[in-house]
Amino acid sequence: MSTASLARTELAPENRSWYKRNEISVTPWLFMAPAILFFLVYVIIPIFQSFEISLFSWDGLGPREYIGTENYVELWDDPAFYTSLKNNLIWLILYLLAIPAGLFIALFLNQTVFGIRLYKSLFFFPFVISQVVVGLVFTWFYDPTFGLFNTVIGWVGLGPINVLGDPTYVTYGIIAAGLWPQTAYCMILYLTGLNAVDPEQIEAARLDGAKGWKMLWYVVVPQLKPATFIAFVVTIIGALRSFDLISVMTNGGPFGESRVLSFYMFEVALSEYGFRMGYGAAIAVVLFIIMLFFIAYFLYSMYQDERGR
Repeated sequence: MSTASLARTELAPENRSWYKRNEISVTPWLFMAPAILFFLVYVIIPIFQSFEISLFSWDGLGPREYIGTENYVELWDDPAFYTSLKNNLIWLILYLLAIPAGLFIALFLNQTVFGIRLYKSLFFFPFVISQVVVGLVFTWFYDPTFGLFNTVIGWVGLGPINVLGDPTYVTYGIIAAGLWPQTAYCMILYLTGLNAVDPEQIEAARLDGAKGWKMLWYVVVPQLKPATFIAFVVTIIGALRSFDLISVMTNGGPFGESRVLSFYMFEVALSEYGFRMGYGAAIAVVLFIIMLFFIAYFLYSMYQDERGR
């Protein structure tokens, strides 16, 4: 057999190894395998463990006692749980303001004007600093004795107001602190999306007489759907799992009025007065179901949009 014939025989599909025959489809999975493994170990498995632990009475160290759905029954009659749930809903509604705010800031920063790089840096700054730092800055900002907030409202004859010490205002004050970096994050998403807007569609709309709000609503915003989807999902998850700012600014006070579900879960499961792992897991399950509902809804909406194209 000639050398050429031998080479053709070795390269025939039936003579190649299984990996060589499936190299194009298998190689991406090999690269993703470490990330998938970590995701399973640190995300998926703990979710199922939370469901399991919520059916037990357990302090985290000693033996577990199976109690069925008693933790969920207790949640039903727990006023602190309803306070946390109410605050989470307030967070969810008001936190969504970051999306239109981020869009309009991105539209401003997308202009070609003098000093735009400086403006971009100033608006980008809140995104890169820690939530703990944001919490400390706003704690000083709201301080009733020397805070800038009370100084400003004093100029118009109001105050002083102890924002973080008043049950009426505390949740709204913390949400305002959270909106600062969240708006910066949405702004970055929309700036990226604006770079992908088709200039030919913009020019065609201008020739048809579209401008201002009509141009924005009918031409620009539809092309920003991917960025809007990510902004909605990330903002909703951020609102539902808010913990850092509450821990730094109020530690759940005053009188537990600034609690949210994630912080209440920490209090009952891991704080010095807690160690009720089963009850904390039950709160975590409720929070997970709420998140799952919103994420599933947005994924379904995006799927319907893709099918309609």
